[in-house]
Amino acid sequence: MITPDYVRTMAAYNAEMNRRVYDAAARLSDEERRKDRGAFWGSIHGTLNHILWGDTMWMSRFDGWEKQPAGIKESGGLQQDFFALRDARAEADRRISAWAGRLDPEWLKGELAWHSGALGREMRKPKSLLVAHFFNHQTHHRGQVHAMLTAAGEKTGDTDLAFIL
Repeated sequence: MITPDYVRTMAAYNAEMNRRVYDAAARLSDEERRKDRGAFWGSIHGTLNHILWGDTMWMSRFDGWEKQPAGIKESGGLQQDFFALRDARAEADRRISAWAGRLDPEWLKGELAWHSGALGREMRKPKSLLVAHFFNHQTHHRGQVHAMLTAAGEKTGDTDLAFIL
C-alpha cells in the first residue's frame, strides 16, 4: 500500500506544515488561540494538542514512544502553555522523521495489534493502513486549524504537498 519513501515524504511534509501552522498561531494572542471556534476540539490550541496526542499514541505503537497519560477525551488539554506545546511538536516531528528514515519495508507489510482506548477493544490492522491513517489524521485536524487561523486573519502560505516539497 505504501513505501518507506512515502512515509519519509509525509513526515517531511507534516513537519513543514506543522512549522507553518505553529508560526501562524504564535502570531495570535493566547486568548485568540484558545477561543472556541466550533471545531471538534474547540480551539486552535485544543486541536493542536489533540494532533500531538494522536501522533504520540500512534508512535507509541509504531516505535515504542511513551504513551500519553490522558485518554482521547482529555487530548485537547495536554499542554497548557502554547510555547511548550510548540516545542513538543517540533521534537515529535524530529522523532517522526528519524523513525521514517530508518523504516524497513518489511515492517510495513506486517499487522499491528493494539488496544484502542477510544473504541474500548483490541484491534488488528495492516501497518501500512495505520501509517496512512496516522498521516491522514494529522492532515485532517491540521486543516481544521488552518481554517481557524484563516478566520482569525493569519496565513500559513501554500498547504499543497506538491508545492511544499
